[in-house]
Amino acid sequence: MRFEPSTHHSIHRPGACGDRRIEDRLARWAWFLPLLTAFLVGCACSTNDVDGELSGPGREGAPQLTVILVSLDGFRWDYPDRGVTPSLERLIAEGVRAVALVPSFTTKTFPNHYTLVTGLYPDHHGIVANNFWDPVIGERFSVYDRDKVRDARWWGGEPVWLAAERAGLTTAPMFWPGSEAPIGGLHASHWLPYDGTMFNDSRVDWVLSLLDLPLDQRPVFLTLYFSDADDAGHAKGPDSDAMDLAIQEVDQAVGRLLAGIDARDLWNLVNIIVVSDHGMIPVREDQVVFLDDYIDLSTVDVADWNPVAAVWPGPGDEESVYEALSAAHPRMKVYRRGEFPAHLHYGTSQRVAPVTAVADPGWSITSRSYFNETPERFSGGSHGFDSAAGDMHGIFIAAGPAFRPGMRTEAIENIHVYSLIMEILGLPPAPSDGSLEAVGQMLSW
Repeated sequence: MRFEPSTHHSIHRPGACGDRRIEDRLARWAWFLPLLTAFLVGCACSTNDVDGELSGPGREGAPQLTVILVSLDGFRWDYPDRGVTPSLERLIAEGVRAVALVPSFTTKTFPNHYTLVTGLYPDHHGIVANNFWDPVIGERFSVYDRDKVRDARWWGGEPVWLAAERAGLTTAPMFWPGSEAPIGGLHASHWLPYDGTMFNDSRVDWVLSLLDLPLDQRPVFLTLYFSDADDAGHAKGPDSDAMDLAIQEVDQAVGRLLAGIDARDLWNLVNIIVVSDHGMIPVREDQVVFLDDYIDLSTVDVADWNPVAAVWPGPGDEESVYEALSAAHPRMKVYRRGEFPAHLHYGTSQRVAPVTAVADPGWSITSRSYFNETPERFSGGSHGFDSAAGDMHGIFIAAGPAFRPGMRTEAIENIHVYSLIMEILGLPPAPSDGSLEAVGQMLSW
């Protein structure tokens, strides 16, 4: 997988699983059969006429609108201003752009993607990090453990696709965290196991093929995911030439999607929302905090390392470990569970470690042995930092019949995107941390 990797050791609790990249190479071709089938059916049966449109559940007599949620992983708030994103510029001109999309803490890939489709902070939906320990289940969740990713026990809340499917609508979340698990006992009608080798063009074509289905079979909620900017940011940093090339790559993918909607004359029904899960901050090898300078690592388990170290001390050792770390380094803040700053909305879940160390933006947390083995991991770029850090913020751009053209808004929290999607789809939202009131001004009604 190409999601943000854990940069460190696996937890050593009995029965826990370490990080492992389980790549099912057969999945590289698994997308092709449903794409071909949908294309052939669509060619024979598709119609884009307004006559016969489904009624929106929340707006009697209105056409059933569609939402395509596009994630550009690691796409920082200011990347659209580099002058290399004509497709995003088109969407901005025709729709809405927020100054930034403020992620939830921790500012990692899985927690924030799942927040976008549930409206819940990670502390409330349970995916509190990319890697974490659950003391009740007695196991460790890792984004690289495919069995865990596909296990519904880890995923709280009700994602958009689950609500839509229960309402009798068809959905197609592609490569979205949570979509591989039968949450609430259901899968989406169309979904694919994550495959980082699948070309961007093929991802777009899979979505477009589903838009060719007859109206009563066509998904009303679809997602796309592109990791190019995140990959380049980690490897070379957010200000590199490699980042400019990655930005152009994902913009071209968005352009392919827009051209496909143009060709199908679907702008009367389709809304596109482009978001990112977090931004990116440069890091350096000389800005590293070594935990083993302050505590004996053999006496603790560390469920996640960098830049947020989730430390599980042995029984009775929590206070001594907290005291040892709390004033250890001026570039590292340390919190007990339940004592995080209010703006982080974090620390009530049992999955949050008893002691958590958070590096200042631009700094890293590791052990000396791991740093000596892999110093290259501590240069380039990183994320996971305090969500208040400006360069941790992502993008929000949206266009389509549901959005007011040419509108600009202040920064919005990503917890509100869920309420917006549910309103457009005409579905009643589940209880969440977000609200339509915070973003409703961007709607055309």
